[in-house]
Amino acid sequence: MSDWNFDLIPVGLVLLVLMGGVWTHNSRAGSWQRDVFVSIAASGLVVAFISPLCALTVALFSARSLHHLVLICMIAPALALSFRRLRFPDKAGGLSFAALSLMLWAWHVPVIYSAAWDSHAVYWAMQFALIGTAWAFWSVVLRQEAGSARLGIALMLAGLAGQMGLIGAILTFSGNVLYTEHILLTDVFGISALGDQQLAGLLMWVPGMIPLGIFAALILRRGWREVSAA
Repeated sequence: MSDWNFDLIPVGLVLLVLMGGVWTHNSRAGSWQRDVFVSIAASGLVVAFISPLCALTVALFSARSLHHLVLICMIAPALALSFRRLRFPDKAGGLSFAALSLMLWAWHVPVIYSAAWDSHAVYWAMQFALIGTAWAFWSVVLRQEAGSARLGIALMLAGLAGQMGLIGAILTFSGNVLYTEHILLTDVFGISALGDQQLAGLLMWVPGMIPLGIFAALILRRGWREVSAA
């Protein structure tokens, strides 16, 4: 609990988001809602990269899964709502979904995970890629003008939820430890490496999959109501 990370990169990320929030607040487009989203994004970055959660990801793969959920489901949508002027083209929806899917799976490929574990540069490159692709994805999903494309958005959300569920199932039901880096680090927390991996799968499965599935259903329901009322 005392292991906070005040390295230059994570602190710089938080300051960059806060400075961007100050700039948008002083612009004509500023609003208190945007200030709230900026605060959420900055707080999420603090939790993910500065708080003891960051150190815990070194010991527990389940903490790494929670870390990724914070990036994808908290920080990225908050950034998309904070900086709406950084618009991604409508046609980027499918591309951003594919790129985010690729990064999500890449993080769970043992060889690539080991490369990120062994290299500071690879680690941060993958973190930035995950945040960037998730930001682009949520920018399209949360765009207010996307009413005519709700079916496609709902399908992308459902697809992302399905992938999280599939990854969660693989981690939960695998009989082997896939990420050997954690084998000697989990015992101090009273859990085996395999049990830690299974817990990571449950985190991806339930907190990761279910909210996205509900969001997709709500979007479809709203679209159905608008069609019915027309």
